[in-house]
Amino acid sequence: MVGANLKADAMNLMEKRSGIEAEMNVIIQRLCQSGGPGLSGNLLDSEGFPRADIDIPAVRADRQRLSELRNDYEDTTEKINQKIQVLHSAKLAPISDSIKDPGVVAGLNTQEGDNLGTSSSFGNPIAGGSNSMDMEVVVASSRPFAMVDEITEGSPAATDGLQLGDQIVKFGNVEIGENLLQRLAAEAQINQGHAMPVVIMRQGALINLTVKPRSWSGHGLLGCHFRIL
Repeated sequence: MVGANLKADAMNLMEKRSGIEAEMNVIIQRLCQSGGPGLSGNLLDSEGFPRADIDIPAVRADRQRLSELRNDYEDTTEKINQKIQVLHSAKLAPISDSIKDPGVVAGLNTQEGDNLGTSSSFGNPIAGGSNSMDMEVVVASSRPFAMVDEITEGSPAATDGLQLGDQIVKFGNVEIGENLLQRLAAEAQINQGHAMPVVIMRQGALINLTVKPRSWSGHGLLGCHFRIL
């Protein structure tokens, strides 16, 4: 019963995190729309007066809310990881075979000694099967480490499907870690002229893209800017 509660808690936290991501994306789109101030742009004009073309109190409120959401996101992710660690440290009893209706099980089914898995029907997942997935891997692999906070129209990044506010989960061989800006730049250079896989988080959903860093009329090989989260 304790294991089932832990799994339910983890799933609820994942849903909460998806909601946080969705709200963050809405705010980012609003701040970074054409003519907008962006996530950190100056709110004063060239003469030092408040910009008349934007609603400064609204911008400040959005930026404050975005900062709060980022903290909530990190806190929720940490709680998810803690739940997963506890689940993996405990040997959970298998779910009773008497539960026949897969809709009754609003969580993850496990067998003792098997990986925690999910399936589209929430039935008994087959360990190692194509529809089962280690929950800890899912949590780790779905944790974004950078965000697209600037993108130029017509750039390679835009043409290949990246959008403002996309959160980078994997960029070629680069995943969360240290020296991310340097690694991202090096990965783009290494793959210049070659298609490379990119995994993003967009409105709470993981999306696989293929991006080709290349020379174009604008700056850089992609024409976008990443901000490390």
